[in-house]
Amino acid sequence: MSELDPTIRVLRDAVAASPGNLALRRHLAELLAKAGRHDEATEQLREVLKLAPDDVSLKLELAKSYLAASRDSHALVVLESVLSRGDAPAEARLLLARAEERQGRLEQAAHHYREAIEQDPALADEEFGKRLGVTPTEEEPEGVRVKANDGEETGAPEFDIERPKIDFSHVGGMADIKREIDMKVIQPLLRPDLFKAYGKKAGGGILVYGPPGCGKTHLARATAGQVKAGFFAIGIHDVLDMWFGNSEQKMHALFQQAREHSPFVLFFDEVDALAGNRSDLRNNSTMRTVVNQFLAELDGAQGSNDGVLVLAATNAPWHLDPAFRRPGRFDRVLFVPPPDEKARAEILKVILKDKPTDAIDHDKVAKVTKEFSGADLKGLIDVAIEEKLRDAMKSGRPEPLITKDLLAAAKQVKPTTKEWFATARNYVLYSNEGGRYDDVKRYMNL
Repeated sequence: MSELDPTIRVLRDAVAASPGNLALRRHLAELLAKAGRHDEATEQLREVLKLAPDDVSLKLELAKSYLAASRDSHALVVLESVLSRGDAPAEARLLLARAEERQGRLEQAAHHYREAIEQDPALADEEFGKRLGVTPTEEEPEGVRVKANDGEETGAPEFDIERPKIDFSHVGGMADIKREIDMKVIQPLLRPDLFKAYGKKAGGGILVYGPPGCGKTHLARATAGQVKAGFFAIGIHDVLDMWFGNSEQKMHALFQQAREHSPFVLFFDEVDALAGNRSDLRNNSTMRTVVNQFLAELDGAQGSNDGVLVLAATNAPWHLDPAFRRPGRFDRVLFVPPPDEKARAEILKVILKDKPTDAIDHDKVAKVTKEFSGADLKGLIDVAIEEKLRDAMKSGRPEPLITKDLLAAAKQVKPTTKEWFATARNYVLYSNEGGRYDDVKRYMNL
């Protein structure tokens, strides 16, 4: 199905005439997805979800579109929001397993695949199961286990330690934020005697916030690689458990394992899901105890956090419990805006480093991609590559990417940061007590 398919053209016109028609937008999104136009399908699904924000089936379709467009981190955020409900369908767990497999998180992928087929055996995929080392009849083990240093299995839940291969040289832009992290974690590890003289320990907490896709997760992983530290990337599904008390045990186990293997970077993605404002959790005592456990671990109440850096990222800092901002917890709160023009050029160089190119004018492309996040720039390059592949399949001769290809793709890809700033504007104008969002205010020239 091509862009000029009459059904798509008619539906687009119908949606333009009736933008609030949920059924029309949903059908258009389905046809765009079948045509392989996943970015356009995603855009339509996001609009539909504004009309029906609690529709789980729509969220699953959005997650599928993100996965098809290789936007795995976006898909994970959507799937985690679905799985935070008590009635999440088995398909959500299967999609989560596929996303985790693509990110190399095979143990977590196997765990969620088992959960999916246990909930709905019809979802069993023999080939996928073999890749994960899981068969449809295999029973789920009692928690995630790894080998301890002495080679024996431990009963407490433990998690695979990642050793990132990237460092700050792989992060385009973010100079100010990298300087903050360098002073707070890297230099104390490199010059412990000097910092000890001033009573400063290695470790602590840094909260980064801003629109999605601006490299918060990439920055955290590069921080661990910069000091050759162990690394956990923690999502809501790594902590929350249906059984009373298990979530708190998992939270403690994460911190304890980090303490035992310091230097270590613990990265909590979408941290507002685990550190929500307790005033909004009056009827959810389970989540309140998880928040309290999180605070206790940050305070080092159950073990010294010396050498443990806790990085957390959120797209919604306004939902975070104020207690997390106190000194000794997340005492550095850093706004991560979309990259500026110079940073966009650097990011383009990093992404294109291993791609076939010919005399790319990175500055020229950076100039026409205002408000693009790092993820948007990656999407732009993916679109350009897809066009090159189509040409190569016709001519039988692959050609390198040139500046013209990227400029053409920039006209097709729209920045995803605008929606976040529309929401942030209200908090900046009406909930900026103590100047907590002054960085956003300056960025938006309000």
